[in-house]
Amino acid sequence: MSRTSDREETEGIRLQKALSQAGVASRRAAEAMIEEGRVEVNGRVVTTQGLRVDPGRDTIRVDGARIPAPRRHTYLLLNKPRGVVATMDAPEGRETLAQYVPRHQRLYHVGRLDTDTEGLIILTNDGEFAHRLAHPSYEVRKTYLVDAEGLIDDRVLHRLEKGLRLEDGPIRPDRVGLVSRGPSRTLVRITLHSGRNRIVRRMMDSVGHPVRRLARIGIGPVRLGDLASGGTRELTREELGTLLDLVGM
Repeated sequence: MSRTSDREETEGIRLQKALSQAGVASRRAAEAMIEEGRVEVNGRVVTTQGLRVDPGRDTIRVDGARIPAPRRHTYLLLNKPRGVVATMDAPEGRETLAQYVPRHQRLYHVGRLDTDTEGLIILTNDGEFAHRLAHPSYEVRKTYLVDAEGLIDDRVLHRLEKGLRLEDGPIRPDRVGLVSRGPSRTLVRITLHSGRNRIVRRMMDSVGHPVRRLARIGIGPVRLGDLASGGTRELTREELGTLLDLVGM
């Protein structure tokens, strides 16, 4: 029996209202989605109107996509500039993430990002979400754009793809892709789920092509896109829903 069925007559709100409040569609359009069998609640396809749900407890999907509950927490994406220390409080007056956080909000930064590395970092006040997203057991993939010294030939790309043995153990990326190359510099896109310290820089050092500049451009389904350096935006409903699935929440 589903979690919803025990209380659908007395608790929660009607499913079509929950979809409307989540911004999926108007109530009338949501009713049509339900009739078409496009909506699931806790793994069960719902085709009749009036089912009551608790968006904070029930897992609702439309066309397979997770619909998060109304937000009780903040989920921000920041394009961290190069040189900013990835902490809320750094000694000696160095520039930190704190200046990008809205006033009167206490947010956590998710995972590591070196001071010299720019790009995507997630800020949130949802402690369990932050813990899970950073935990290696969930293997959430991160994508980096690497500006490396020298011309990286296909042989070196193949070495990176096959994996390397570093001083703290072997590492194999999930994906390596060439973006562009020239005689003095090469752009490579690397995706991996390891959170080991300075892992991309150490990989590039090991193949003889040190990093000139490094940017994280993706975490799971979230992409940096054209967000300006130092800019922030809220995670979209689709991004947050997919991340919640990835970390089992």
